[in-house]
Amino acid sequence: MNPPCGLFADDMSAEISPELPDHASIMEVRLQAQEEEIILLKSSLADALRRIHVHDQLLPLINLQLEDALHPEQHILEGTRAKLHRIPGMEEDEEQEEEDEGGGEQEKAFSWASSVEEPIQPTTIRGLHDGCFSSEEPRSASTSNRNLEQNLSPRSAPPLTPIQEEHKLLCSIKMFIRGRPITMYIPSNIQNYEDLRMEPPSQRLELDWVYGYRGRDCRANLYFLPSGEAVYFIACVVVLYHINNRTQRHYRKHTDCVRCLTLHPDKVRVASGQTAGVDKDGKALQACVHIWDSTTLVTLQQIGLGTFQRGVGSVAFSCADSGTFLCVIDDSNEHMLSVWDCNKGTKHAEVKSTNEAVFAVEFNPSDSTNIITCGRSHVYFWTLSVRLSRMDGWMDGWMDKYKKPKFIQCFVFSLTGDVLTGDSEGNILTWGKSAADVKTLGKGAKETLQIMRQTKAHEGSVFTLCTLQGSALLSGGGKDRKIIRWSADLAPERECEIPEKFGAVRTIADVDDEELLVGTTRNAILRGTFSDGFVAIVQGHVDEMWGLATHPSQNIFLTCGHDRQVCLWNTEEHQLDWCINLEVGEYGLCADFCPNGSVVSVGLSTGRWMVLDLLTQDVISDSTDGNEQLSVIRYSPDGSFLAVGSHDNFIYIYNVTENGRRYSRFGKCNGHSSFITHLDWSTDGKHIMSNSGDYEILYWDIAAGCKLLRNRFESKDREWASYTCVLGFHVMGVWLEGSDGTDINALCRSHSERIVAVADDFCKVHLFQYPCPKPKAPSHRYEGHGSHVTNVCFTHCDSHLLSMGGKDMCILQWRVVGRGSGDSRERLTSASSTSTGSPEPSLRFCSRCVEGPALCCCGLVDSLNMSATPCTS
Repeated sequence: MNPPCGLFADDMSAEISPELPDHASIMEVRLQAQEEEIILLKSSLADALRRIHVHDQLLPLINLQLEDALHPEQHILEGTRAKLHRIPGMEEDEEQEEEDEGGGEQEKAFSWASSVEEPIQPTTIRGLHDGCFSSEEPRSASTSNRNLEQNLSPRSAPPLTPIQEEHKLLCSIKMFIRGRPITMYIPSNIQNYEDLRMEPPSQRLELDWVYGYRGRDCRANLYFLPSGEAVYFIACVVVLYHINNRTQRHYRKHTDCVRCLTLHPDKVRVASGQTAGVDKDGKALQACVHIWDSTTLVTLQQIGLGTFQRGVGSVAFSCADSGTFLCVIDDSNEHMLSVWDCNKGTKHAEVKSTNEAVFAVEFNPSDSTNIITCGRSHVYFWTLSVRLSRMDGWMDGWMDKYKKPKFIQCFVFSLTGDVLTGDSEGNILTWGKSAADVKTLGKGAKETLQIMRQTKAHEGSVFTLCTLQGSALLSGGGKDRKIIRWSADLAPERECEIPEKFGAVRTIADVDDEELLVGTTRNAILRGTFSDGFVAIVQGHVDEMWGLATHPSQNIFLTCGHDRQVCLWNTEEHQLDWCINLEVGEYGLCADFCPNGSVVSVGLSTGRWMVLDLLTQDVISDSTDGNEQLSVIRYSPDGSFLAVGSHDNFIYIYNVTENGRRYSRFGKCNGHSSFITHLDWSTDGKHIMSNSGDYEILYWDIAAGCKLLRNRFESKDREWASYTCVLGFHVMGVWLEGSDGTDINALCRSHSERIVAVADDFCKVHLFQYPCPKPKAPSHRYEGHGSHVTNVCFTHCDSHLLSMGGKDMCILQWRVVGRGSGDSRERLTSASSTSTGSPEPSLRFCSRCVEGPALCCCGLVDSLNMSATPCTS
């Protein structure tokens, strides 16, 4: 978990002790577990109250059944369904009682079951839906009739009561999450659920663009290559961005967040180190360093797999011997310093460096046996022979006349062989070699490095130093946000100040001795000169993100997060169009565009939501619902309603008029026993499907006054304008066995209704076919995020998918390649149909006709023919 942003502001730029994040992480896990248990207790209480209410409604029917039992001659087993009574919510509660009596299945965190008492055979499901068996399929009908006769036989069971017969007619599938049963009703167009075939989608994802840069808590992570590319990292991706062509390439071999980066003396090879991380079961993964070719993106060497604890904090190539050695400092308590042979991948030496945080490590450019490290309250000079040893007399460098700084932030080597360090007091210290003080260090002491000069450079910390050709020096400040150019004798020559909105200077890369690249603490990369100033070429969020929405007709999308920023991005230009800052104390968590595309609504952490004009960024409407955070906000398909889901368990409905510029309260949906997590509108704009934190699925009739639909069976065939609810029959297959209910943060169905993208809690993005109503559905899995993926969303034409990381502050833009065929409902029906004759050949569409949701009418070919006939229409 990344440390909070405030720890790295101004002088407090050091990393916190490694033990503190671990303790904080443990406490967060415990707190989350307690919150989940409270949610489950609340949901159990709500279920108990609901079941008591249902049993009160069942008492009159039970009395009627007792009277019928006393008068058996009045039984009419072949009666019509007009005499059957349906009690709201009865189906779910009876099924739950049966599971409570059995008890065995609920021991599993996640399992599947049929809601019908006897196992439903593939040939009988169709009959249960139709109420009778089709005569067009004699074999299926005969088998079904035999099964029906056995079920109705006096030897196997007594005659069914009307309630039981109605119950059996409601065919459903039940899934369990943390012991909670969730009933899913099978749509009528599925004739045989058991025969559904789940396949991975024909579409795939290719990483197209990476938004963001990790400058908030990392140093020396921006370099300029001879190819004209800037190399930097965010999340698990190392980005190579051509600053003139505005194109990106990506090195993606890391399995967790990249933490450090260095460039080989040949300016081609790159070394990058990653954190260890944990898998989905909490088991620690192994950290390592990758050495790779920046031209081909081929991994040349993997260093120290399984050796480094927690992660790799700093890396550096040796220079005097043309990059033979690589120095690595890990994130263990002792911050182990090790030297490796780059060609062989073997360890040459290792030593414990310090228990304090270490910020940087470098080889002496003229002597590969000398290494320097710096960090909290120290700067160490090391010698490398057979083993690493610290040079004597290092502590004498402070002398009495210099105030010892709390942090040594950075250092560089001058052409004269001196060492220049930047510290948290805003000073540049010049260290030079001198004879050892025999009185202090004793007889036989060797040469040491002493502070020769102190130069006041900045207000606040000196975050970075960069040497230029001709012995000039650049320094970057924290509090004053200044970049100062110094002469060889440390006389200031030029200076400039970067805009406050970009934060402090984190690192500087020289482009051509005039033009510079500047990485900032607010995750931006600036390009410019002292004369012309600096402009941002890379920007990103600086804290956890949750809100994501794509425009209904343009290639733009909006994001918001805990950093109080609301940002509008362009997917074609790959840049930030505009950004506004919210008031202190509130931040954005959800957003949605009005269907007409002129305004966007943003839900905040305080219960307030506002509507922004896309062109002027003005707030044109502002309302507050409750005092808890809003988790979802969504317009109806025609834009006439807005639904706002809150953590107070309510869904607030608003009338929308004047093209999205006027809002008035229409009603409130009251029925959930936990906070709202997701919701979707039906295609007719009259109904809502919603999920809650206790894994509940409810349906609402908005046109009838926000009425809760007690009988969820009636909504099984309803079509939805969007599908973002993580719980539902059509997306059951995205859940893995053993899921705890929080493993999937978000999902999004494509507009063509062919695929569904899933954002999970384990840094992965998944791509499933849609629908995927069976467990263990296959998918394509994609890596790149270094934190839980909080949201995913397709662009308006399904050409791209956007995924958003939480703590990694990264937005990944994926290109959707390959095209599927056929409408999702048609595929689902055909896949579930049962045929007694020889199977008909499946058909595929030509590459032109499958563009968009329309079906192909001219390029149908047999599946055995691998090349489709081109479209001529």
